[in-house]
Amino acid sequence: MPRRHMHVTEAAEAPLRHALRELRAEMEIPDHFTATAQAEADSAALAPRIPTACGNVATEHTLADATDLPLFTIDPPGSLDLDQAMFLSRRDGGGFRVHYAIADAASFVTPGGALDAEAHHRVTTLYFPDERVPLHPPVLSEGAASLLPDKDRPAVLWQLDLDPQGALTAASVRRALVRSRAKLDYVGVQRIIDDGTAEEPLALLREIGLLREEQEVRRGAISLHVPEQQIVEQNGRYRLAYRAPLPAEGWNAQISLLTGMAAAELMLTSGVGILRTLPTAPDGSVARLRRTARALGVDWPHHTSYAALVRTLDPRSPHHAAFLQECTTLLRGAGYTAFDGTAPDPAHAQHAAVAAPYAHATAPLRRLVDRYTSELCLAASAGVAPPDWVRRELDALPRTMEAGTRRANEVERACVDLVEAALLRGRVGETFDAVVVDIEEQNPTQGTVHLVAPAVVGRVETTEDTASLPLGEPLRVRLTEAEPGTAPVRFEPA
Repeated sequence: MPRRHMHVTEAAEAPLRHALRELRAEMEIPDHFTATAQAEADSAALAPRIPTACGNVATEHTLADATDLPLFTIDPPGSLDLDQAMFLSRRDGGGFRVHYAIADAASFVTPGGALDAEAHHRVTTLYFPDERVPLHPPVLSEGAASLLPDKDRPAVLWQLDLDPQGALTAASVRRALVRSRAKLDYVGVQRIIDDGTAEEPLALLREIGLLREEQEVRRGAISLHVPEQQIVEQNGRYRLAYRAPLPAEGWNAQISLLTGMAAAELMLTSGVGILRTLPTAPDGSVARLRRTARALGVDWPHHTSYAALVRTLDPRSPHHAAFLQECTTLLRGAGYTAFDGTAPDPAHAQHAAVAAPYAHATAPLRRLVDRYTSELCLAASAGVAPPDWVRRELDALPRTMEAGTRRANEVERACVDLVEAALLRGRVGETFDAVVVDIEEQNPTQGTVHLVAPAVVGRVETTEDTASLPLGEPLRVRLTEAEPGTAPVRFEPA
């Protein structure tokens, strides 16, 4: 997930668009699909080729018909690349049943074809403050493969049974033809749940989401509600405004997380799979974060764990929002672990933030690996061997995903640098209250500061050769550089 979610509001788009276009050109971000890949996508949109459990293709009408399920999607307003749709219900005798439909990317992408090669080159959808650069052509990602309302779509359909406490008791997955009934957004969902007018199955989102959050607490998992930063223009200047995530966004994320955990367990049981893994953060990183919390005025009692602390934070508070941004540093080191024949030992199969094995499984329109996860889970659930094209790519897939993730991180850093420079342009020489959130181990005179207001992160360097920056401590800094597209923000101690 991006460390810093940034979005340019409509009022601020025009002045930044040129700089963002130049950034995409400089980073050689593709602005179109090859003619062959686009032609394959156009053809697949008209006639998807549905794989069978063993990897062969079948005609669409052989799919199990699950169009009777009144599925619905929940996404930001205006979203068209809809990967997931759900239907929630109660089970006879207690507990819940979650039907979770995932877009079936493999029905539209032929292994070894030009579109497949393009997807392996792009790896993920890239998010810029003003637009997205998609993994698949929009004719698929926003059209034929997207779970748009009132459209019959091939899907990978999960059935997840939960007990009355929200714990998973059974999981299965199959291909099916589905039809979403409604395209909902977070604000609307939150409003009708809060005012009590939501009917089942939507009303169950809160009940199941809260139970899954309680399960998360029991596991000792970490749930970060990192706010989105919106860049708005005011009186000829830019400013950053935080948008705190709604509870409904967290409940929705719990359904996706549940599916990723179920996918991991299915693959581990079958002995073939690919996991998203994260090692436990070293003690030194947590100690560093404690100093940052103190400097930002975030109360972190000594007996309170990191996982427990982040649940008490309010992303609507600027100090808490700034600290939540820094909390994402403990998620560094995430990678992918593939296996075929022998499952990894438990120590190397865990995702430390999830506190359980976990797999990327629910966003195949936006992330390459999820298409492979779907095929591996379909095979495991059916008790058959995975398709040959999946096994051929397993060894290389972690490297491909890690390269794509690095690129996405580079895009994010470049966007943050550009937007923050635009925000502070014309304020060189001004001073700000800040917190030193990082220093270079080999050169402690250089590091990173997080301004208290506005919420900007930038490089800082002291001119005193022997003076180390005070890690995790408040520091008054002076802006020395800020030029969008030329010089990212730079500070010096004031």
